[in-house]
Amino acid sequence: MVEIAFSERYIYRLPEGHRFPIGKYKRIVDKLLVDRIIGADQIYDPGMVDNEVLLAHDSDYYNKVIQYALSPGEIRTLGVPLHEGSVGRAINSVAGTVRSVEKAMKVGLGISIGGGYHHAFSDHGEGFCIFNDLAIAARNLLQSMQNYKILIVDLDVHQGNGTASILSEDDNIYTFSMHGSKNYPAKKIPSNYDLELPDGMSDKDYLYNLEHALELILKQFYPDFILYQAGVDVLQSDQLGRLGLSMEGCRKRDEIVFNTIRQLNIPSALTLGGGYSKDVGIIIQAHVNTINTAIDILG
Repeated sequence: MVEIAFSERYIYRLPEGHRFPIGKYKRIVDKLLVDRIIGADQIYDPGMVDNEVLLAHDSDYYNKVIQYALSPGEIRTLGVPLHEGSVGRAINSVAGTVRSVEKAMKVGLGISIGGGYHHAFSDHGEGFCIFNDLAIAARNLLQSMQNYKILIVDLDVHQGNGTASILSEDDNIYTFSMHGSKNYPAKKIPSNYDLELPDGMSDKDYLYNLEHALELILKQFYPDFILYQAGVDVLQSDQLGRLGLSMEGCRKRDEIVFNTIRQLNIPSALTLGGGYSKDVGIIIQAHVNTINTAIDILG
């Protein structure tokens, strides 16, 4: 049975008008339950992690975060407040991705309602990301499966700059980011494979590019595990996205990834990543579609 990591710690109060839709996480869970995609017994709180964070982050940065000692400039770059709620949420979200990877190793698929904080670097956070759960979870898996090859498929509209930086010298981890060329971050850090997309790209061209990119990658890197970061900020409605995907195009994107995983017959874990449509209901539906597609194909 597929289990889904979620915690009430994922939600805390942000300043009025903040762009990060932090309330979406509980609403995603509620809709999954109402639509009977999952049952209540499939949801678990992943708890917290500790030393695992140091698999991807400098101890000085980690200590400053947990002591709430970042400078005002560092907090501005981070983009979210620094306090007990935000730090607890960050650590709990890392645990969600780490545990989802561990559960995937047992049943084939792990899902984290949070996660996908790909803008966090080893020594600083940015873009609403405090700790990089993707890098931490990938390296944590390699501690027990040293010969594994891990492919990170990052389809958030924003380039996974922190993930690319942290994992740049990890031979057993391949980073793939497909993102808007003119979007945040202004300075892109090279992944193993980056595919930059022009503003306004529609479903047909996006899906063609994704299929072609996966085909090229799998000719040179055969993974034992895939970690999929499935941001829905690729939607045309997204305020920070600049691409032109429809809801159906986003669903087909997920279908391509999950069918690829099924064909490879390997375990995988899913993180939800970003989504900033003005209508939060659109964000919720797109994330629920991703989870539903994952369970239909891999569950």
